[in-house]
Amino acid sequence: MSDKEFVEQEEIFSQVLRAGRRTYFFDVRSTKAGDYYLTVTESKKFTHDDGSFHYKKHKIYLYKEDFSEFKEMLEKATSFIVSEKGEEVISERHQKDFQKEVPVEDSSTESFTDVDFDDI
Repeated sequence: MSDKEFVEQEEIFSQVLRAGRRTYFFDVRSTKAGDYYLTVTESKKFTHDDGSFHYKKHKIYLYKEDFSEFKEMLEKATSFIVSEKGEEVISERHQKDFQKEVPVEDSSTESFTDVDFDDI
């Protein structure tokens, strides 16, 4: 294979969505036959303990013959999520708190310790 075959096609149209440490790229490219297709790339930044970082990328290729069904499935899936869970977003930071939840013990006054500020 030649080096030319490894190079991705030139972008014809591009949009970027920055979402926290994730970035989404929507790029229209051209096939060898001159038709267009869409690539959607998720790029996620990971920081190491020493302060250095790297990006992990995931890419999908979407061709015109799949646009209609893809759009329909995406709409159904996103509508389902919003109808089931609402539009409120639970951040990753809070997700850790939900996973560590401990059952609440009986909150009767018998288990309450009276603390005087002079004791602190």
